[in-house]
Amino acid sequence: MRPEKSGLGADQADLFRARLTTLLDPSHPLFVLAEAIDWARLEGEFGALYVEKVGRPGLPTRLMAGLHYLKHLCDESDEGLVAGFVENPYWQYFCGLEFFEHEPPCDPTSLVKWRKRIGAEGIEKMLSETIATAQREEALKPNEIKRVNVDTTVQEKAIAFPTDARLYHKARKILVREARREGIRLRQSYERVGKQALQKQGRYAHAKQGQRARKEVRKLKVYLGRVIRDIRRKAEADRLEMSATLQTYLERGERIFQQQRTDKKKLYSMDAPEVECISKGKAHKKYEFGCKVSIVTTSKNNWVVGVDAVHGNPYDGHTLKAAHEQVGKLTGVKPEEIFVDKGYKGSEHHPEGVKVYLSGRRLKGTLKKLLRRRSAIEPVIGHVKHDHRMERNYLKGKEGDRINAILAGCGFNLRKLLGVFFWPNFGAMEAGIWSRFRLLPALRAHLQAA
Repeated sequence: MRPEKSGLGADQADLFRARLTTLLDPSHPLFVLAEAIDWARLEGEFGALYVEKVGRPGLPTRLMAGLHYLKHLCDESDEGLVAGFVENPYWQYFCGLEFFEHEPPCDPTSLVKWRKRIGAEGIEKMLSETIATAQREEALKPNEIKRVNVDTTVQEKAIAFPTDARLYHKARKILVREARREGIRLRQSYERVGKQALQKQGRYAHAKQGQRARKEVRKLKVYLGRVIRDIRRKAEADRLEMSATLQTYLERGERIFQQQRTDKKKLYSMDAPEVECISKGKAHKKYEFGCKVSIVTTSKNNWVVGVDAVHGNPYDGHTLKAAHEQVGKLTGVKPEEIFVDKGYKGSEHHPEGVKVYLSGRRLKGTLKKLLRRRSAIEPVIGHVKHDHRMERNYLKGKEGDRINAILAGCGFNLRKLLGVFFWPNFGAMEAGIWSRFRLLPALRAHLQAA
Protein backbone atom coordinates (compact mmCIF):
# COMPACT_ATOMS: atom_id res chain seq x y z
CA MET A 1 0.00 0.00 0.00
CA ARG A 2 0.95 3.63 -0.27
CA PRO A 3 2.96 5.08 2.63
CA GLU A 4 1.26 6.60 5.62
CA LYS A 5 1.19 10.38 5.83
CA SER A 6 3.48 12.15 8.24
CA GLY A 7 1.82 13.14 11.53
CA LEU A 8 3.47 16.56 11.57
CA GLY A 9 0.97 19.38 11.36
CA ALA A 10 -2.07 17.27 12.25
CA ASP A 11 -4.91 18.96 14.08
CA GLN A 12 -5.38 16.13 16.56
CA ALA A 13 -3.87 17.03 19.96
CA ASP A 14 -2.35 14.89 22.71
CA LEU A 15 -3.08 16.27 26.17
CA PHE A 16 -0.25 14.32 27.82
CA ARG A 17 2.63 15.13 25.47
CA ALA A 18 4.12 18.35 24.18
CA ARG A 19 4.75 18.84 20.48
CA LEU A 20 8.32 18.94 19.26
CA THR A 21 7.71 22.42 17.85
CA THR A 22 7.27 23.72 21.42
CA LEU A 23 10.34 21.92 22.75
CA LEU A 24 12.94 22.65 20.08
CA ASP A 25 14.83 25.80 19.15
CA PRO A 26 13.30 27.17 15.90
CA SER A 27 16.62 28.79 14.99
CA HIS A 28 18.51 25.50 15.04
CA PRO A 29 19.97 24.81 11.56
CA LEU A 30 18.40 21.35 11.31
CA PHE A 31 15.00 22.76 12.34
CA VAL A 32 15.26 25.44 9.64
CA LEU A 33 16.45 22.89 7.07
CA ALA A 34 13.44 20.67 7.81
CA GLU A 35 11.15 23.59 7.00
CA ALA A 36 13.06 24.50 3.83
CA ILE A 37 12.93 21.08 2.10
CA ASP A 38 9.88 20.42 -0.06
CA TRP A 39 8.80 17.10 1.40
CA ALA A 40 5.54 17.10 -0.55
CA ARG A 41 7.51 16.90 -3.78
CA LEU A 42 9.30 13.74 -2.63
CA GLU A 43 6.04 12.19 -1.46
CA GLY A 44 4.53 12.83 -4.87
CA GLU A 45 7.54 11.40 -6.70
CA PHE A 46 7.79 8.19 -4.67
CA GLY A 47 4.06 7.56 -4.19
CA ALA A 48 3.79 5.98 -7.64
CA LEU A 49 6.22 3.23 -6.59
CA TYR A 50 3.66 1.68 -4.22
CA VAL A 51 0.65 -0.51 -5.00
CA GLU A 52 -2.85 0.64 -4.03
CA LYS A 53 -4.73 -1.30 -1.32
CA VAL A 54 -2.37 -4.29 -1.22
CA GLY A 55 -0.45 -5.22 1.93
CA ARG A 56 0.20 -3.11 4.99
CA PRO A 57 0.76 0.65 4.61
CA GLY A 58 4.34 1.69 3.93
CA LEU A 59 6.34 3.88 6.26
CA PRO A 60 5.96 7.64 5.63
CA THR A 61 8.06 8.92 2.74
CA ARG A 62 9.32 11.86 4.75
CA LEU A 63 10.54 9.50 7.48
CA MET A 64 12.49 7.28 5.08
CA ALA A 65 13.86 10.12 2.97
CA GLY A 66 14.81 12.07 6.08
CA LEU A 67 16.60 9.07 7.56
CA HIS A 68 18.70 8.68 4.42
CA TYR A 69 19.51 12.39 4.41
CA LEU A 70 20.66 12.15 8.04
CA LYS A 71 22.57 8.93 7.38
CA HIS A 72 24.91 10.60 4.91
CA LEU A 73 24.85 14.02 6.56
CA CYS A 74 26.16 12.62 9.85
CA ASP A 75 28.07 9.58 8.47
CA GLU A 76 26.03 6.91 10.24
CA SER A 77 25.36 3.26 9.47
CA ASP A 78 21.79 1.95 9.21
CA GLU A 79 21.96 0.51 12.71
CA GLY A 80 23.63 3.58 14.23
CA LEU A 81 21.12 5.87 12.54
CA VAL A 82 18.10 4.05 13.97
CA ALA A 83 19.71 3.94 17.44
CA GLY A 84 20.61 7.65 17.37
CA PHE A 85 17.15 8.58 16.15
CA VAL A 86 15.68 7.73 19.57
CA GLU A 87 18.13 10.08 21.30
CA ASN A 88 17.91 13.15 19.05
CA PRO A 89 14.67 15.19 18.96
CA TYR A 90 15.96 17.32 16.08
CA TRP A 91 16.38 14.20 13.97
CA GLN A 92 12.81 13.19 14.81
CA TYR A 93 11.42 16.59 13.84
CA PHE A 94 13.47 16.54 10.63
CA CYS A 95 11.86 13.20 9.72
CA GLY A 96 8.33 14.49 10.28
CA LEU A 97 7.44 13.28 13.77
CA GLU A 98 5.08 15.44 15.79
CA PHE A 99 5.87 14.10 19.29
CA PHE A 100 9.07 12.73 20.78
CA GLU A 101 9.19 8.95 20.36
CA HIS A 102 11.03 6.55 22.64
CA GLU A 103 11.02 3.63 20.20
CA PRO A 104 12.99 3.20 16.96
CA PRO A 105 11.01 4.35 13.90
CA CYS A 106 11.72 1.17 11.95
CA ASP A 107 14.02 -1.81 11.67
CA PRO A 108 17.37 -1.10 9.97
CA THR A 109 16.43 -3.58 7.23
CA SER A 110 13.53 -1.28 6.24
CA LEU A 111 16.12 1.21 4.98
CA VAL A 112 17.60 -1.48 2.72
CA LYS A 113 14.19 -2.39 1.30
CA TRP A 114 13.28 1.26 0.73
CA ARG A 115 16.51 1.90 -1.19
CA LYS A 116 15.80 -1.10 -3.39
CA ARG A 117 12.25 0.15 -4.02
CA ILE A 118 13.13 3.64 -5.21
CA GLY A 119 16.45 2.74 -6.85
CA ALA A 120 19.16 5.09 -8.09
CA GLU A 121 16.67 7.13 -10.12
CA GLY A 122 14.71 7.94 -6.96
CA ILE A 123 17.89 8.87 -5.09
CA GLU A 124 18.69 11.31 -7.93
CA LYS A 125 15.41 13.07 -7.14
CA MET A 126 16.55 13.46 -3.54
CA LEU A 127 19.78 15.07 -4.78
CA SER A 128 17.73 17.31 -7.05
CA GLU A 129 15.69 18.45 -4.03
CA THR A 130 18.82 19.49 -2.12
CA ILE A 131 19.85 21.61 -5.12
CA ALA A 132 16.35 23.08 -5.41
CA THR A 133 16.39 23.94 -1.70
CA ALA A 134 19.66 25.82 -2.14
CA GLN A 135 18.13 27.71 -5.07
CA ARG A 136 15.02 28.62 -3.09
CA GLU A 137 17.20 29.91 -0.26
CA GLU A 138 19.16 31.98 -2.84
CA ALA A 139 22.37 30.22 -1.84
CA LEU A 140 22.75 28.83 -5.35
CA LYS A 141 21.89 30.95 -8.37
CA PRO A 142 21.08 29.40 -11.77
CA ASN A 143 23.91 31.35 -13.42
CA GLU A 144 26.43 29.59 -11.15
CA ILE A 145 25.47 26.21 -12.64
CA LYS A 146 26.59 27.37 -16.09
CA ARG A 147 30.22 27.11 -14.96
CA VAL A 148 31.20 23.83 -13.32
CA ASN A 149 34.22 21.75 -12.37
CA VAL A 150 34.27 18.03 -13.18
CA ASP A 151 36.53 15.28 -11.89
CA THR A 152 36.49 11.55 -11.17
CA THR A 153 37.48 9.55 -8.11
CA VAL A 154 37.26 5.95 -6.93
CA GLN A 155 34.56 4.66 -4.61
CA GLU A 156 36.06 1.59 -2.99
CA LYS A 157 33.95 -1.46 -2.25
CA ALA A 158 33.90 -3.07 1.19
CA ILE A 159 36.03 -6.08 0.24
CA ALA A 160 39.33 -7.42 1.52
CA PHE A 161 42.45 -6.86 -0.57
CA PRO A 162 42.13 -9.60 -3.24
CA THR A 163 45.37 -11.58 -3.06
CA ASP A 164 45.40 -14.90 -4.95
CA ALA A 165 45.71 -16.92 -1.74
CA ARG A 166 42.76 -15.20 -0.09
CA LEU A 167 40.60 -15.50 -3.23
CA TYR A 168 41.24 -19.25 -3.53
CA HIS A 169 40.53 -19.77 0.17
CA LYS A 170 37.37 -17.65 0.16
CA ALA A 171 36.00 -19.28 -2.99
CA ARG A 172 36.53 -22.76 -1.53
CA LYS A 173 34.82 -21.84 1.76
CA ILE A 174 31.77 -20.41 -0.02
CA LEU A 175 31.43 -23.42 -2.34
CA VAL A 176 31.66 -25.86 0.58
CA ARG A 177 29.01 -23.88 2.48
CA GLU A 178 26.59 -23.77 -0.45
CA ALA A 179 27.13 -27.46 -1.28
CA ARG A 180 26.19 -28.43 2.26
CA ARG A 181 23.03 -26.35 2.03
CA GLU A 182 22.11 -28.25 -1.13
CA GLY A 183 22.72 -31.60 0.57
CA ILE A 184 25.79 -32.48 -1.51
CA ARG A 185 28.18 -34.61 0.52
CA LEU A 186 31.73 -33.73 -0.49
CA ARG A 187 34.67 -36.11 -0.37
CA GLN A 188 36.70 -33.55 1.61
CA SER A 189 36.11 -29.92 2.60
CA TYR A 190 39.79 -28.94 3.15
CA GLU A 191 38.78 -26.61 5.98
CA ARG A 192 41.67 -27.48 8.29
CA VAL A 193 44.47 -27.80 5.73
CA GLY A 194 43.16 -24.79 3.77
CA LYS A 195 43.30 -22.56 6.83
CA GLN A 196 46.82 -23.79 7.62
CA ALA A 197 47.99 -23.12 4.05
CA LEU A 198 46.58 -19.57 4.14
CA GLN A 199 48.33 -18.84 7.44
CA LYS A 200 51.64 -20.22 6.17
CA GLN A 201 51.40 -18.23 2.96
CA GLY A 202 50.97 -15.00 4.90
CA ARG A 203 53.91 -15.76 7.18
CA TYR A 204 56.21 -16.75 4.34
CA ALA A 205 55.25 -13.67 2.33
CA HIS A 206 55.93 -11.44 5.35
CA ALA A 207 59.34 -13.06 5.79
CA LYS A 208 60.18 -12.48 2.09
CA GLN A 209 60.31 -16.23 1.43
CA GLY A 210 58.67 -16.08 -1.97
CA GLN A 211 59.25 -19.68 -3.08
CA ARG A 212 57.60 -21.12 0.02
CA ALA A 213 54.73 -18.61 -0.20
CA ARG A 214 54.06 -19.55 -3.85
CA LYS A 215 54.00 -23.23 -2.86
CA GLU A 216 51.20 -22.55 -0.36
CA VAL A 217 49.29 -20.55 -2.98
CA ARG A 218 49.45 -23.55 -5.32
CA LYS A 219 48.08 -25.75 -2.53
CA LEU A 220 45.11 -23.42 -2.04
CA LYS A 221 44.45 -23.43 -5.76
CA VAL A 222 44.54 -27.24 -5.85
CA TYR A 223 42.06 -27.43 -2.96
CA LEU A 224 39.69 -25.08 -4.82
CA GLY A 225 39.92 -27.12 -8.02
CA ARG A 226 39.21 -30.36 -6.16
CA VAL A 227 36.10 -28.91 -4.50
CA ILE A 228 34.78 -27.58 -7.83
CA ARG A 229 35.23 -30.94 -9.58
CA ASP A 230 33.77 -32.84 -6.61
CA ILE A 231 30.60 -30.71 -6.66
CA ARG A 232 30.20 -31.23 -10.40
CA ARG A 233 30.63 -35.01 -10.09
CA LYS A 234 28.25 -35.43 -7.15
CA ALA A 235 25.58 -33.26 -8.75
CA GLU A 236 25.71 -35.26 -11.99
CA ALA A 237 25.86 -38.65 -10.26
CA ASP A 238 22.89 -37.91 -7.98
CA ARG A 239 21.08 -36.02 -10.77
CA LEU A 240 20.66 -33.01 -8.51
CA GLU A 241 19.42 -29.74 -9.91
CA MET A 242 21.66 -27.11 -8.39
CA SER A 243 20.07 -23.91 -7.15
CA ALA A 244 20.75 -20.62 -8.91
CA THR A 245 22.88 -19.47 -5.96
CA LEU A 246 25.17 -22.52 -6.06
CA GLN A 247 25.40 -22.36 -9.84
CA THR A 248 26.39 -18.69 -9.70
CA TYR A 249 29.04 -19.27 -7.03
CA LEU A 250 30.34 -22.30 -8.92
CA GLU A 251 30.81 -20.25 -12.08
CA ARG A 252 32.62 -17.53 -10.12
CA GLY A 253 34.82 -20.12 -8.41
CA GLU A 254 35.79 -21.60 -11.78
CA ARG A 255 36.54 -18.13 -13.07
CA ILE A 256 38.86 -17.43 -10.11
CA PHE A 257 40.50 -20.85 -10.56
CA GLN A 258 41.22 -20.26 -14.26
CA GLN A 259 42.19 -16.57 -14.34
CA GLN A 260 45.84 -15.67 -14.80
CA ARG A 261 47.90 -12.71 -13.67
CA THR A 262 47.93 -11.07 -17.11
CA ASP A 263 44.18 -11.48 -17.76
CA LYS A 264 41.89 -8.48 -18.05
CA LYS A 265 38.53 -8.03 -16.32
CA LYS A 266 39.46 -10.42 -13.53
CA LEU A 267 37.17 -11.35 -10.66
CA TYR A 268 38.23 -9.85 -7.33
CA SER A 269 35.42 -10.96 -5.04
CA MET A 270 32.95 -13.86 -4.85
CA ASP A 271 30.18 -11.65 -3.48
CA ALA A 272 30.90 -8.46 -5.48
CA PRO A 273 31.68 -9.40 -9.09
CA GLU A 274 31.23 -5.78 -10.21
CA VAL A 275 34.44 -4.68 -8.45
CA GLU A 276 37.13 -3.30 -10.76
CA CYS A 277 40.83 -2.67 -10.19
CA ILE A 278 41.53 1.04 -10.78
CA SER A 279 44.91 2.76 -10.71
CA LYS A 280 44.80 6.54 -10.22
CA GLY A 281 48.55 7.04 -9.80
CA LYS A 282 48.48 7.58 -6.03
CA ALA A 283 51.78 7.04 -4.25
CA HIS A 284 50.21 5.70 -1.06
CA LYS A 285 47.61 3.49 -2.76
CA LYS A 286 48.63 2.14 -6.15
CA TYR A 287 45.46 0.14 -6.79
CA GLU A 288 41.90 0.69 -5.58
CA PHE A 289 39.10 -1.84 -5.89
CA GLY A 290 35.64 -0.44 -6.57
CA CYS A 291 34.23 1.78 -9.31
CA LYS A 292 34.78 5.25 -10.73
CA VAL A 293 32.57 8.13 -9.62
CA SER A 294 32.11 11.31 -11.64
CA ILE A 295 31.49 14.47 -9.57
CA VAL A 296 30.34 17.88 -10.82
CA THR A 297 30.55 21.01 -8.66
CA THR A 298 29.82 24.66 -9.33
CA SER A 299 32.93 26.76 -9.91
CA LYS A 300 31.96 29.52 -7.50
CA ASN A 301 30.63 27.92 -4.31
CA ASN A 302 31.32 24.20 -4.79
CA TRP A 303 27.74 22.89 -4.68
CA VAL A 304 27.49 19.29 -5.87
CA VAL A 305 25.17 19.44 -8.89
CA GLY A 306 25.98 16.02 -10.29
CA VAL A 307 27.43 12.72 -9.04
CA ASP A 308 27.14 9.19 -10.38
CA ALA A 309 29.00 5.87 -10.29
CA VAL A 310 30.37 4.65 -13.62
CA HIS A 311 31.33 1.01 -14.18
CA GLY A 312 33.74 -0.49 -16.68
CA ASN A 313 36.69 1.73 -15.62
CA PRO A 314 36.21 4.13 -18.56
CA TYR A 315 38.60 6.84 -19.66
CA ASP A 316 37.76 10.05 -17.78
CA GLY A 317 36.86 11.87 -20.99
CA HIS A 318 34.18 9.29 -21.80
CA THR A 319 32.26 10.22 -18.63
CA LEU A 320 31.96 13.94 -19.46
CA LYS A 321 28.87 13.77 -21.67
CA ALA A 322 26.91 11.73 -19.12
CA ALA A 323 27.93 14.10 -16.32
CA HIS A 324 26.82 17.11 -18.40
CA GLU A 325 23.43 15.51 -19.11
CA GLN A 326 22.90 14.63 -15.45
CA VAL A 327 23.43 18.24 -14.36
CA GLY A 328 20.80 19.40 -16.85
CA LYS A 329 18.42 16.70 -15.63
CA LEU A 330 18.83 17.56 -11.95
CA THR A 331 18.94 21.35 -12.13
CA GLY A 332 17.18 22.28 -15.36
CA VAL A 333 20.28 24.31 -16.35
CA LYS A 334 22.94 22.88 -18.65
CA PRO A 335 26.52 24.03 -18.03
CA GLU A 336 28.08 26.16 -20.76
CA GLU A 337 31.68 26.09 -19.50
CA ILE A 338 33.39 23.06 -17.93
CA PHE A 339 36.79 23.09 -16.24
CA VAL A 340 38.65 19.76 -16.04
CA ASP A 341 42.13 18.32 -15.63
CA LYS A 342 44.28 16.80 -18.36
CA GLY A 343 42.63 13.42 -17.94
CA TYR A 344 39.76 14.67 -20.11
CA LYS A 345 41.82 15.23 -23.26
CA GLY A 346 40.10 14.57 -26.57
CA SER A 347 37.52 16.97 -27.97
CA GLU A 348 35.59 14.08 -29.55
CA HIS A 349 34.45 13.11 -26.03
CA HIS A 350 33.25 16.59 -25.08
CA PRO A 351 29.56 17.63 -25.12
CA GLU A 352 28.48 19.56 -28.19
CA GLY A 353 28.15 23.31 -27.82
CA VAL A 354 30.00 23.37 -24.50
CA LYS A 355 33.38 24.98 -23.90
CA VAL A 356 35.75 22.62 -22.09
CA TYR A 357 38.93 24.06 -20.56
CA LEU A 358 41.77 21.73 -19.56
CA SER A 359 44.16 22.61 -16.74
CA GLY A 360 47.50 23.94 -17.95
CA ARG A 361 45.93 25.89 -20.77
CA ARG A 362 47.02 29.52 -21.06
CA LEU A 363 44.07 31.85 -20.54
CA LYS A 364 43.55 35.44 -19.50
CA GLY A 365 41.23 37.39 -17.22
CA THR A 366 38.23 35.67 -15.65
CA LEU A 367 38.79 32.37 -17.44
CA LYS A 368 42.29 32.15 -15.98
CA LYS A 369 40.89 32.54 -12.44
CA LEU A 370 38.15 30.00 -13.08
CA LEU A 371 40.60 27.47 -14.46
CA ARG A 372 42.76 27.90 -11.38
CA ARG A 373 39.66 27.20 -9.26
CA ARG A 374 39.28 23.80 -10.94
CA SER A 375 41.40 22.31 -8.17
CA ALA A 376 38.72 23.39 -5.66
CA ILE A 377 36.87 20.18 -6.52
CA GLU A 378 39.63 18.12 -4.88
CA PRO A 379 38.77 19.04 -1.26
CA VAL A 380 35.11 18.52 -2.11
CA ILE A 381 35.93 14.94 -3.12
CA GLY A 382 37.83 14.54 0.15
CA HIS A 383 34.86 15.73 2.24
CA VAL A 384 32.38 13.61 0.28
CA LYS A 385 34.54 10.56 0.91
CA HIS A 386 35.56 11.01 4.53
CA ASP A 387 32.49 12.82 5.93
CA HIS A 388 29.60 11.42 3.86
CA ARG A 389 30.26 7.67 3.42
CA MET A 390 31.72 7.49 -0.08
CA GLU A 391 35.15 6.30 1.03
CA ARG A 392 33.92 2.71 1.41
CA ASN A 393 30.68 1.44 -0.08
CA TYR A 394 28.76 -1.26 1.81
CA LEU A 395 25.73 -1.40 -0.52
CA LYS A 396 25.33 -4.36 -2.84
CA GLY A 397 25.73 -4.46 -6.60
CA LYS A 398 26.11 -1.80 -9.28
CA GLU A 399 22.85 -0.19 -8.19
CA GLY A 400 24.23 0.08 -4.66
CA ASP A 401 27.33 1.84 -6.01
CA ARG A 402 25.17 4.48 -7.67
CA ILE A 403 22.88 4.91 -4.66
CA ASN A 404 25.76 5.39 -2.22
CA ALA A 405 27.55 7.90 -4.47
CA ILE A 406 24.45 10.03 -5.05
CA LEU A 407 23.49 10.00 -1.36
CA ALA A 408 27.01 11.14 -0.50
CA GLY A 409 26.40 14.16 -2.75
CA CYS A 410 23.13 14.79 -0.89
CA GLY A 411 24.98 14.74 2.43
CA PHE A 412 27.54 17.28 1.21
CA ASN A 413 24.85 19.68 -0.04
CA LEU A 414 22.92 19.37 3.22
CA ARG A 415 26.09 20.21 5.17
CA LYS A 416 26.47 23.37 3.07
CA LEU A 417 22.81 24.25 3.68
CA LEU A 418 23.38 23.97 7.42
CA GLY A 419 26.19 26.47 7.01
CA VAL A 420 23.84 28.81 5.15
CA PHE A 421 21.27 28.65 7.97
CA PHE A 422 23.88 28.93 10.71
CA TRP A 423 25.42 32.09 9.28
CA PRO A 424 22.50 33.79 7.45
CA ASN A 425 24.33 37.12 7.24
CA PHE A 426 27.15 35.58 5.25
CA GLY A 427 25.01 33.97 2.53
CA ALA A 428 26.30 30.75 1.01
CA MET A 429 29.33 30.43 3.28
CA GLU A 430 31.37 27.27 3.02
CA ALA A 431 29.92 24.72 5.44
CA GLY A 432 33.04 22.57 5.45
CA ILE A 433 34.41 24.69 8.32
CA TRP A 434 31.81 23.13 10.60
CA SER A 435 32.87 19.55 9.96
CA ARG A 436 31.39 18.37 13.25
CA PHE A 437 27.66 18.94 13.02
CA ARG A 438 26.97 17.82 16.60
CA LEU A 439 29.04 20.76 17.91
CA LEU A 440 26.89 23.43 16.23
CA PRO A 441 24.34 23.97 19.06
CA ALA A 442 27.08 24.34 21.68
CA LEU A 443 29.05 26.70 19.43
CA ARG A 444 25.99 28.85 18.75
CA ALA A 445 25.20 29.08 22.47
CA HIS A 446 28.79 30.09 23.17
CA LEU A 447 28.69 32.83 20.54
CA GLN A 448 25.36 34.16 21.81
CA ALA A 449 26.68 34.28 25.37
CA ALA A 450 29.76 36.17 24.21
